[in-house]
Amino acid sequence: MATASAAAARGTPAKEAVFEWEGKDKNGKVVRGEMRAGGLAMVQASLRRQGILVGKVKKRRSSGGRAIKQKDIAIFTRQLATMMKAGVPLLQAFDIVARGSPNPRLTKLLTEIRSDVETGTSLSAAFRKHPMYFDALYCNLVEAGEAGGILEALLDRLAMYQEKTMAIKSKIKSALMYPVAVILVAFVVLTVIMIFVIPAFKDVFSSFGAELPAPTLAVIAMSEFFVSWWYVIFGVLIGGSYFFMQSWKRSEKMQMVMDRLLLRIPVFGDLINKSVIARWTRTLSTMFAAGVPLVEALDSVGGASGNAVYALATEAIQKDVSTGTALTTAMTTTGVFPSMVLQMAAIGEESGSLDHMLAKAAEFYEDEVDEMVKGLSSLMEPFIIVILGVLIGGIVVSMYLPIFKLGSVV
Repeated sequence: MATASAAAARGTPAKEAVFEWEGKDKNGKVVRGEMRAGGLAMVQASLRRQGILVGKVKKRRSSGGRAIKQKDIAIFTRQLATMMKAGVPLLQAFDIVARGSPNPRLTKLLTEIRSDVETGTSLSAAFRKHPMYFDALYCNLVEAGEAGGILEALLDRLAMYQEKTMAIKSKIKSALMYPVAVILVAFVVLTVIMIFVIPAFKDVFSSFGAELPAPTLAVIAMSEFFVSWWYVIFGVLIGGSYFFMQSWKRSEKMQMVMDRLLLRIPVFGDLINKSVIARWTRTLSTMFAAGVPLVEALDSVGGASGNAVYALATEAIQKDVSTGTALTTAMTTTGVFPSMVLQMAAIGEESGSLDHMLAKAAEFYEDEVDEMVKGLSSLMEPFIIVILGVLIGGIVVSMYLPIFKLGSVV
């Protein structure tokens, strides 16, 4: 208590922690709960003011746990929306979700948000204190739900939006995972061949006393270079990959260049483009249906698309719309949206059902992504087999050419 008082006297708030308590209420019934406070004495004083006879209070130990992922937030949003639609009070819903979470970090996060709401902070403001987990789109939708008195409906829509977005990302990852895994395995196999197998063949060939074929000499030269400079090769690959990814994350110019390049890659570029359009239309539909004004909704749409090209196009659309230009006209000017999206947006503007038409466009492109992912698996297999056959088969044939000519040498 003295520590907390001293901190308050200095004008610096005491560091808060979560305390678990147990006691008896006015009717003698045993009650338990959790409270976020600056110290043990503050918890006891608060409980006494509530008429609770304090039995025991202990500070919750901070446990590790895995990092909080987008999937955890989506599950939490769905659970919170379901319980609020069932009539469960907000604070009680937070308690239920926090206690049922298997991740201690998520439990701690939800407990902190619940404590803020309990002290009078709005739910959207409590979420904004944790931007790492709740982005501007999430907080804006919650704020719109609070203002309109339709929080449970907005949480339900937000949960559906997160589930759809995660489904698209999962499909893109599954489509890219197979070729990436095969390339890594091929690199490992080639490394083993170059470092261990080729030198053994070289020792055998040195006793032939005849000139080796050109393909064999080329493979041996590559093996010698690899054996002599393997640490440089691995250093360049690992270091180059690290700096490349960092510059991609931190440099806006690099992001723009890479995102443009990704959209132009054969086959995969079309898949990425459709997934970006699906996220863009889904986000704008969700924001507009929540009652967020169009100009404000566009603030969150560009970043949610996950592509710098569409983020830049969204900024241009927002500027045009803010000066009175129709959304469809502004979208057409950017030149990045397909005609189907433009037509559905135009119909939505004319009929006053923009959110509905954009949602239909999002569903169409989500189905397109699903179908492309299914087709890519069967399409990529023969290409990968051919590439691996040319690489590894070429090396094997090159090393066996001198053996094939062994009869003429003897």
